[in-house]
Amino acid sequence: MKSLYNYIISTTNRYDNKVSIDNKELILNTEVTERDYMFVNRVGTVINVPINIATPIKSGDDVIIHHNVFRRWFDVRGVERNSGSYIDEDKYIVAPDQLFAYKQNGKWHCPNMYCFVEPLENEDIWSTESEQKLLGKLTYTNDYLDSLGLSYGDTVGFTPDSEYEFNIDDKKLYRILSTDITINYGHKKEKRTYS
Repeated sequence: MKSLYNYIISTTNRYDNKVSIDNKELILNTEVTERDYMFVNRVGTVINVPINIATPIKSGDDVIIHHNVFRRWFDVRGVERNSGSYIDEDKYIVAPDQLFAYKQNGKWHCPNMYCFVEPLENEDIWSTESEQKLLGKLTYTNDYLDSLGLSYGDTVGFTPDSEYEFNIDDKKLYRILSTDITINYGHKKEKRTYS
């Protein structure tokens, strides 16, 4: 099965809502509502790439995708439904703009449209905020940002409400559109990240 313009992705679990405590499994969330997005799995594996799009992504690569791909929802009659991406229980069709990062040779890469920024710890002792606002460390970059002189580890600023939270490799990261990166502060003295 191949698609002209979309990726075919598989996953083993739709939801990432379980933790292990003292060798017992605890389910953190059982609801299917607009509030369950934090517990939806966002990692899949590419089965097939689009036929008509040149892409560095290959079959077998792990990918970070939008939470609505695997999510279930209730329609206006209260009937539980699969997302529009659903093909069957372990296969989903994913548009290129729903794919935020891909892993090759043990390293995460981003398409030119997206990057990931790690929040910085707020060092202001008088602030009640744990993170610095609109500031972070560029963690996963792309060719477009590289061409502008940005690189891994740069401290960057971004526009308000552009951050979209993810947990990747046990790190809290924000997915940000490349066009929402507003300033490059460069490599500043080592600041503590908030993860």
